[in-house]
Amino acid sequence: MLYLAEVQRKSGFIGSGKAEFKLLACQRSEQSWSAVPGEEVISAPDDATYGAGTLVMVDLSNNRQIQRHSEAGRQLVSILQNFSNLNKKFKAQEEEIEQWKQSLTFQSQELNRREMEMEARQEQIEQAEADVERLEDQREEVESSRSEVEQLRQELERKTQELDGAWAHLNGEMRRLEERQEEMQLQSGLGEAEMQRIQESLSRLTGAIAPTESIREQLNSALDGVGSHQGKLDESWQMLEQDRSKLNEQQDHVSQQADEIRDRWKSWHESDAQLSNLKADLKLQQGLLEQKQRQIKAISETQQAQSNLHQQVYALLNTSDKVRLGDKVDVSALEAMSMEDLQSTVSDLEKDLDKVSRFVNEQEEELTLQQQAIDEIKVKMPEVSEYERLQMETELAEEQDRYQMLNETLVGQRRNLLERQEILSQHQAVLMRRQGLSTEEAAPASSIDLEPLLTQIDSFRQQTSTHLQQLEDDVKALHEQIDGLKQEIQKKSGDHSGQRDAIKQLEEELLEQRNQLGILRGKVGLYEELLTPNQEKLNALKQKLEELAGELAKFQEASDYQLQAIADMRQTITSVAGEHTSEMAAS
Repeated sequence: MLYLAEVQRKSGFIGSGKAEFKLLACQRSEQSWSAVPGEEVISAPDDATYGAGTLVMVDLSNNRQIQRHSEAGRQLVSILQNFSNLNKKFKAQEEEIEQWKQSLTFQSQELNRREMEMEARQEQIEQAEADVERLEDQREEVESSRSEVEQLRQELERKTQELDGAWAHLNGEMRRLEERQEEMQLQSGLGEAEMQRIQESLSRLTGAIAPTESIREQLNSALDGVGSHQGKLDESWQMLEQDRSKLNEQQDHVSQQADEIRDRWKSWHESDAQLSNLKADLKLQQGLLEQKQRQIKAISETQQAQSNLHQQVYALLNTSDKVRLGDKVDVSALEAMSMEDLQSTVSDLEKDLDKVSRFVNEQEEELTLQQQAIDEIKVKMPEVSEYERLQMETELAEEQDRYQMLNETLVGQRRNLLERQEILSQHQAVLMRRQGLSTEEAAPASSIDLEPLLTQIDSFRQQTSTHLQQLEDDVKALHEQIDGLKQEIQKKSGDHSGQRDAIKQLEEELLEQRNQLGILRGKVGLYEELLTPNQEKLNALKQKLEELAGELAKFQEASDYQLQAIADMRQTITSVAGEHTSEMAAS
């Protein structure tokens, strides 16, 4: 089993003791590690030459024997990279899952809305079907009434035929009666039997006249039914007019909404063009920022090379007697000084040099500690979370700024130290020469003066620093511009997306209104298709009934005329019979 361990060495009387491995973590699977509980230490093999504190990978057998061991640096880096990749993958999967959730939520809402729309459309369809059934019932009632009217017409025609037959029979009887009257006038009277036959004939004629009351009642009932159907049709026509008015209003509203959506899409496209321009500006600024950053990197490298050159030139002063920093001392003045004053001056210079040297050494140690702090932050950064990494990046930038400032301060301090060393060296050389001692340590007359070179390097460094500061100011300004553009783009993108969603919502509402408009248009068309023929049939039926009523009135008038004629004939016969009886009695 693979373990992560720390090398420990117990200090002994002579050097460090035997190495031990302190187990820290155990690999459970390819991507799973767990901490080792407690403190478990295993003796390291003889070939383990790691220093104390080194992290190693140890492969242990089941009986806790070390099979293999190696430094853990690369493996830890690989494991941390895998963990980082897995973390990124998990974050990507979480974002994808969140997008799926949002998509499913939107689809669920859309399905619910569609279901409500389908229910509303189903209700409209059911209402239309009910209206169609009601109109169909009215049509059937009209058909039934028309059938009844047809029966009445046929019955009226039959009655009319019977009436015509009765009229023909009456006319025949009247002709016969007139012939009888002529005969009676010739024969001076009628017999009893003949009078009886005439009376019977008149009675048959009276019975042959068809009554019209039942036909009139049926005709009035049919007219009432037609009026009732007309009332229902009038209600349907009124509903049709209301639907037509509603259809016109919805058509106007849909047209206005379509114009509004078209205007909003036009505005959205203009905003989209502005957003594209902002994104192009952002890309341009980012490209310029990258260019500036590359320039800063190149100039920083140049500055570092200048600093290295400066340090190397200073190093020549410590490693070679062929170079010097310049003539800082008036040798003739030193030659004229008394020995006591010269010794005192040399002693003061040594004390001052010792003080400056201690200060520079302390600054050098602080610079070293500052570099160690920077290195520690760089080591920790890959192991922390994204939020902590941002904080550590800020801390790293601050530490690097402090290091840069301290390093730049030390440049002058180092130069000052070297100058003091050169001045002291020249004073010591004059003192030793006046004391008659060897002056081999003194700088030869033919030594090279490095001060002009150092001055030129400092001038270049100052120019480079000024250029670098200008670039950093430009980068800072570009960062502010980019941040402003990003905020503006983010805000406009949110508004842009919101406007598009709102327009999409309006389009869906417009589509729903057009669907409802289509349903209403179909309903109006269906009403017109059903009501128009029903109204035409009802009007035709009403016309026929009115014609039948007129024929019935004529029939009634003819019947009344027949009855009056029969009554006149009865009265005439009765009168003739009375006269005949009187004549018979007189004779």
